[in-house]
Amino acid sequence: MRLAGYAFYGFAIGLLLVGLRDLLFGFGENRCSMTYMFEYPEYRRVQLPRRVARQYPSYGLYLYGEGAYAQESRGLKLTGAPVLFLPGNAGSYKQARSLGSVALRKAENLDIRIHMNVFTIDFNEELVALYGGSLRRQTQFLYESIKAILRLYKDRPDPPTGVALVGHSMGGVVARALFALARFNPRLVSLIITQASPHQAPVLSLDPYILAILKSCLSVHVQQELTSWLYGCTQMSGSMCVQTVDLSPQTELLPAYKAVTVKISELLSVSHLIIDASNPSGAQFVVECELQREESLTVSVQVPHVLSFGLTVSDISINSSGLLHTLQLQDFHQVYQVFRITITSHCKTTKDRLPSVYRLRVPWFHEDSFDIASIPSVSEIYSMLHSSRPDNATSALLQLHTAPNCQYKVSIRTSFPKVLGQILRFCGPVLPVYSAVVLLLMIRTQLSSIKRSGHPVGIQEGMSKSLQLHKLEVPILLLLLLLRQSWFQDVWSSLGLPAVDALPLNSVEDLPQDPKASMQEWPRLVSPLLCVLGASIAFWGSTVLRVFVYFLSFALAPLHRPSVSRDCGTLRLHSQILLIIFLSVLGGVTCGALALMLSSLLHLYRVLRLQMTERSLSHMLNLAPQKVSQKSENGFRASDCHSKIKECNGSPLLSESVLQDIRDDLQLHFSLSTLLTFTMMLSVPSLIHWKHNLRYWIHLDPDPCWPHIVPLLISSVLLISCNTDNLLRSKLMLNLTLHLLLPLCVGMLAFCPLHIYRVTYFLATALTLLVCSCYF
Repeated sequence: MRLAGYAFYGFAIGLLLVGLRDLLFGFGENRCSMTYMFEYPEYRRVQLPRRVARQYPSYGLYLYGEGAYAQESRGLKLTGAPVLFLPGNAGSYKQARSLGSVALRKAENLDIRIHMNVFTIDFNEELVALYGGSLRRQTQFLYESIKAILRLYKDRPDPPTGVALVGHSMGGVVARALFALARFNPRLVSLIITQASPHQAPVLSLDPYILAILKSCLSVHVQQELTSWLYGCTQMSGSMCVQTVDLSPQTELLPAYKAVTVKISELLSVSHLIIDASNPSGAQFVVECELQREESLTVSVQVPHVLSFGLTVSDISINSSGLLHTLQLQDFHQVYQVFRITITSHCKTTKDRLPSVYRLRVPWFHEDSFDIASIPSVSEIYSMLHSSRPDNATSALLQLHTAPNCQYKVSIRTSFPKVLGQILRFCGPVLPVYSAVVLLLMIRTQLSSIKRSGHPVGIQEGMSKSLQLHKLEVPILLLLLLLRQSWFQDVWSSLGLPAVDALPLNSVEDLPQDPKASMQEWPRLVSPLLCVLGASIAFWGSTVLRVFVYFLSFALAPLHRPSVSRDCGTLRLHSQILLIIFLSVLGGVTCGALALMLSSLLHLYRVLRLQMTERSLSHMLNLAPQKVSQKSENGFRASDCHSKIKECNGSPLLSESVLQDIRDDLQLHFSLSTLLTFTMMLSVPSLIHWKHNLRYWIHLDPDPCWPHIVPLLISSVLLISCNTDNLLRSKLMLNLTLHLLLPLCVGMLAFCPLHIYRVTYFLATALTLLVCSCYF
């Protein structure tokens, strides 16, 4: 049974590692060229007003320069266009080197004297993606930096009125959050370029601040403006066109060329098409056009099933007679679907041709992917979505911008590792919630075993018994169905309850109204899979912690006096009260995560003492004389003699029952210590941020942990002195706790997937119930 459990959780962690490998390393080919520089870079700090410098002591504004340009800009006599680079999560301001160096070299090669002044902000390499408390500070500092940059140009005859922002990762979110500030003038920003920025959702919602910032950014939209190049002539005067209509807004910028598709019905009043092909460099243009029926060049292809594991292939051959062919990928509209598309192209005649462009077009999401291929070639594309299809949209499209008179073969098959990667990409942040649920259900199983037999079960057995998905999924499905009823929504809102956080791939708004459309495997498979993955994380995490405690107890054993009492490492009541007051004051003055870490370490010390006591007592019993099962000379058994002695003497004797009591306490406290360690890990980002800025301030503001962790601090300290006998004596509270832990787990799955910081609230409630079971 033990081997089967390890094999099951080993297989689950293997699936998790396959998905993580694709998530972290499964990127497409990097087609960016490396940037090189031949002169030493310089970062000149820009002096800010005293008020700003005192308010933001950990931040700084720098001007990039190298070589002769750095010498010219020493006096901050700037004549270029201001560009401000914003680093991302834990990013350095020196990452602006490639942008500044390339922009400088490009400017030197131009005949027109146009160059850029590249500024960069030092955000102190903060973990802004995990701790949202610094997002607003960074946004406000960015506002002050823009005003400081524009002041440097005030003596110019034509000073710039805006700054171009280039934001990488979370820097792009900070750039968008700038527009949500009160009294901000949008004209101060002339352009925003973001790179790999999480505009839709945070990586991990470990505190409420990052969610508030992202919600305020939803109203900020980026528009794209293209240079007009295609016109339709609507009025002629001899051979001269005197009136035109601009057709350029329909242009699509492909990686190799521009393309525009115009319907004939829109050209009824147009007599000529005019192309503006002005080119200062004098390079030659190639223009290809065709007249086609869209229906004749559109083919529907049924994609393989997601669980085909790449064994089923959908093939289609195209004899290209035009410039554009469209494959409608039927039933490709969910983010968990990933397909490996292989496109083979060849032509009968060899001549110079424009490269083919393969485009995955998603009608309901403005983020298409492109791939360029020469002819002949074999291209491999991994197609995946960033947003599931709304009810009223079509499936994804594969558009092939082809060369005429060539043949193309398209093969489509499922990529299972990429499917796991997509699941982790969108549902990975939910895994901590499932791990917390599994740990809490395991403690519930141990409490039930204590009530029934007086002994808690082991961790592996407890996790195996707690994986009862029907007790978790059925209440949530019923709640989601009820929320589709208007009367229940009104009752829900009148009670002031928060919105339900369903899985990101299966939210309440995305539930299909058609009963036939709801009969799909995804809603039924994703939750059990995530629960198993979360259970594997909890299982192997607790196993690593157990091994760590086991070996650490050997190292600390010489520093402690051997003990055979189950009360080793406990605290008296007045010590507990003083410790609770100290931790509360410490958390309020410095950082709540620091107080939580100390309380978790104190409980871990209790586990270490129990581990040392269990080892000492085991050795003592092994050295004691073996018990005999036969009667002694006076007719009494050895066990009867021990019982008699125990009754006569008031002190307990060393026996197997004492060792079993210590082992029971060790099992219970190890599970509690695992849960407290998990809670501490959720607050680590704010602790790192506090430690990183300790030289600037002692108190963390804002603190996502304070004052919500005060019940958790009290519970963790009081549980140090708890044992299984206390739980057995508390029949009423133990029964109440057993009945309430399951609704708490359902509540975590309902309200925490998109708000992970709420997990701490539920765990604090559960531990408070357990404290009441121990003391009342």
